[in-house]
Amino acid sequence: MENKLPGKSKTLQIVQIALLIAVTCMVTMTIRIPTLIGYTHLGDSMVFISAILLGKKRGAVAAAFGMCMADILGGYFVWAPFTLIIKGSMAYVAAYIAYRKNYNGNNLWNNIFAFIMAGIWMVVAYYLANAAITRFIYVKVATFQESLIISLVEIPGNIIEVLVGIVLALPLIKGLRNYFDKI
Repeated sequence: MENKLPGKSKTLQIVQIALLIAVTCMVTMTIRIPTLIGYTHLGDSMVFISAILLGKKRGAVAAAFGMCMADILGGYFVWAPFTLIIKGSMAYVAAYIAYRKNYNGNNLWNNIFAFIMAGIWMVVAYYLANAAITRFIYVKVATFQESLIISLVEIPGNIIEVLVGIVLALPLIKGLRNYFDKI
């Protein structure tokens, strides 16, 4: 069953969500590698951690708002609405798969599968968002087909971002989950 924080007060749940929003924003902003029209970062690890620690809905809220805040505070305003939807959905997909059947977010291989599926969603969604932003904001003279071609350059960075996020999240989840379950 998904981690619904049973027996925990609403205040504690809100604090946990707020904490993960803040940490997600901080981790995303700490190491940023600029790309053609965006940046690659370590924040995907926090999307995965939020999904496992908080479950579908709360994890999606933490990931969406933490990443969106990083875009706004980092000067990438144009990306913020896309990030809010894409990263929130990414956490939701990861938690949905991680908590399916009787896995309860505890099975390493199922979590890896969940993170890969969520990562595929993120790469495709950002590719399409990148094409829209390229077409309507950065290269207004480009056709949508040209924008799709230009946006291909961002895909390798997004794939690396997901893979690094998985590698960072997996060892952290066990310790953090034990801590979250104890409080």
